[in-house]
Amino acid sequence: MRQINDRLLNWASLIEAETLAQAEKASRLPFIHPHIALMPDAHLGKGATVGSVIPTLGALIPAAVGVDIGCGMAAVRTQYRVEDLRPDLGTLRTSIERAVPLSAGSYNSRLTESAQARVSALADKADFDPAKYAKNWKLQLGSLGSGNHFIEVCQDEQSRIWLFLHSGSRGVGNKIASHHIQIARNLMAQRRIDLPDRDLAYLEEGTGQFDAYLRELRWAQDFALANRDEMMDRVVACFAEFVGGPVRELERVQCHHNYTEQETHYGKRVWLSRKGAINAGPGVPGLIPGSMGDASYVVVGKGNAQALNSSPHGAGRAYSRSRARRTFTREQLRAAMKGIEYRDTDAFLDEIPQAYKPIDVVMQDAADLVSIRHTLRQLVNVKGD
Repeated sequence: MRQINDRLLNWASLIEAETLAQAEKASRLPFIHPHIALMPDAHLGKGATVGSVIPTLGALIPAAVGVDIGCGMAAVRTQYRVEDLRPDLGTLRTSIERAVPLSAGSYNSRLTESAQARVSALADKADFDPAKYAKNWKLQLGSLGSGNHFIEVCQDEQSRIWLFLHSGSRGVGNKIASHHIQIARNLMAQRRIDLPDRDLAYLEEGTGQFDAYLRELRWAQDFALANRDEMMDRVVACFAEFVGGPVRELERVQCHHNYTEQETHYGKRVWLSRKGAINAGPGVPGLIPGSMGDASYVVVGKGNAQALNSSPHGAGRAYSRSRARRTFTREQLRAAMKGIEYRDTDAFLDEIPQAYKPIDVVMQDAADLVSIRHTLRQLVNVKGD
């Protein structure tokens, strides 16, 4: 760990000057307590750095959660082993691709029985109308999205099979976040509050705007959790059909990495926003995926107080998407994905492993934050364009 200033601590050995400069801007906000913690995977984000943990007193910064509210991971350990799988993994991949709508703008045409139950529970929880943000929000439940979201079938160090996925609150969460980011910007302009970055606009606790954001934020976090559970149930069903037998879930791990909750740190109750970071409190299970083609990790938190009980959420980008598409070739992607069943397309060039920080370096930087329980290697990778 390196102290950048009295309110910014950094765990990333690989970090760009622009990323540090962005995080330093946020650390100057008067309500930060006690400091911002930069995780080993930190990189530039909108307003707030991705891979940052931001504790605030009496205020919330919507951009410090980000537009994919509740984004996170889920993993299930099955009773099966690598030797139980047939060699035609392409059949399993295409089955999952049919069961789960994949790309941005792709949603369910109808709800399954389990999705309907989850939608009904979410509707009961909402004290606002989610349809004002997305008329088809119900059909979004159980859909993956694109970018770095994925579904994978993996093996651990003991050749046991895990089902693993990464997604969030989809279009409805994005609309909720964007709405409140704009409200915060407008309030700053009305009050003529000068900020180091307009996307660090904040909402003050005790105001109607703060309360509305918090209610809708929490609902979107619940949506993201239900979305991952719905997709995982479908993936489990696809896998059961592929292996020709029932799946026993020996373990299921779930964790958000774009969210806010109240926690006590350094003697004060703060709003802790993790933007690209997971809860790594003492004994808390978590998931840290590498890029497509790299290892992923099932971890348990060490409760590092200086890191605000947090750890990285993944590898962290080293190349922007546009730069990655200009830099890498389809042949390089094929070489990086050798031995993994995936959809061979140029659409995934911006997700090539070389566009991310090496996950082994990230995990070395996180040695004081988490312990590794299992190392996962991909057998099947499913992504949206």
